[in-house]
Amino acid sequence: MSLYFDHAATSPIRPDVIELMADVMGRVGNASSVHRAGRDARAVLERAREQVGMLVGARAQEIIFTGCGTEANNHVLSAHEHLPILVSAIEHDSVLSGRAGLETVPVLASGLIDLEALDRRLAQGEPGLLSLMLVNNETGAIQPVAQAAKLAKQRGWLVHSDAVQAAGKMALAMGALGVDFLSLSAHKFGGPQGVGALVLRPGMDPKPLLQGGGQERRRRAGTENVAGIAGMGLAAELALDHPIQNDPFQTQIEASLPPGAQVAAAADRRVSTITCAVWPGKTAERMLMKFDLKGVALSSGSACSSGKVGASHVLTAMGFDTDQALSAIRFSTGWNTTQAEVHQLIDAIRSMA
Repeated sequence: MSLYFDHAATSPIRPDVIELMADVMGRVGNASSVHRAGRDARAVLERAREQVGMLVGARAQEIIFTGCGTEANNHVLSAHEHLPILVSAIEHDSVLSGRAGLETVPVLASGLIDLEALDRRLAQGEPGLLSLMLVNNETGAIQPVAQAAKLAKQRGWLVHSDAVQAAGKMALAMGALGVDFLSLSAHKFGGPQGVGALVLRPGMDPKPLLQGGGQERRRRAGTENVAGIAGMGLAAELALDHPIQNDPFQTQIEASLPPGAQVAAAADRRVSTITCAVWPGKTAERMLMKFDLKGVALSSGSACSSGKVGASHVLTAMGFDTDQALSAIRFSTGWNTTQAEVHQLIDAIRSMA
C-alpha cells in the first residue's frame, strides 16, 4: 500500500502540466531576447500570466513570477521594512522570519485571528503593513482576510495575504479580499515546484527583492523559468476550472479518528483538503513513522527541522499545550485523491487505535 496524504506539503503535478512543460523545455529561447525564439518564450510567459490572473481575479500585468511562495512573501516584507509590520501568530515561517521586529496579533481558540485585538492595534501609531494568510497550512483554517483588510484600510494600512494554501481549494478574488499583495505557489495546486507569483493590486509597485535585470517589468531580476511558469499557468487554469472539493473525504477522515482525538479547526471554517488531528497520549513523530511503515505519507501539524518534530507555533498560539501540539498529525488531500485511497487511509487510522 502506498498512499499520499501530504498534499499541503506538495501536490503531484497534473499530467497535462507535465506534458506542456516537457514541450516548453524542448524549445530554446530567453524571454528577454528580441529574436523569434525569444519572442516565442515571451508569449509563453504572457499566456501563463493571463492564466494566473484569471485564477485570482487580477490583471495579468500585475503578476510577478517568483521562484516560490516564500520569495513572494519575503518580497513584500522586504519592500516595506521601513514600516510597522503586523502579522498573525500563525503565519508561515517565510513571513514570521521575513523581517526582524514583526509584531504579532493573537488568534482565538478557533485558529482565526482575533479581529478585536487587531483593530485595537491598527488604531495605534502610524500605518504600516498587515500580513495575514488566507488558509493556514497546518490546520486549514480560513482566515477572515476580507474583514481584516477592511479594518486595516480604514486606518490607512497596506495588506498582504499569503494565499499559498488557498489557491485551487476556494474561490480567490483580489478585489473581494481587499488586499494589496497576494502570494501564490504553483506546487500547491498541481503545478511544478520552484515557481510562484506575487500578485499586486493596480498601482502597487514594491521595491524589487532581486536586483540585476529588467525582467518582470523590472520588478524581479533574473532569467524567467519559462517551463515552470508555463506549468504554473496551466495548473492555475485547471484549478479554476476544476476546484478541489474534498468535503466528503474530510468528513470520513474526521469520523475515523480515535475517541478523544481533537480536530484543530472546525470543518465549516477550514478548506476541505486539510484535517489536523491532535491524538491523545501519542507523539506525532512516532505516529508518522508507524503510518510510513504502512505506506501512508503524512505530515505532523508541527514544523520539522533536521528530521525532528517540534511543537507547532500554530497550535500553541491556539491554546493547545506542548504535549498536545507534539501529537498533531495533518491529513491533507488533493486534486487526485480517490475514495478508494481514503478507505485505505481509514483502515490505517483504525489500526493505530
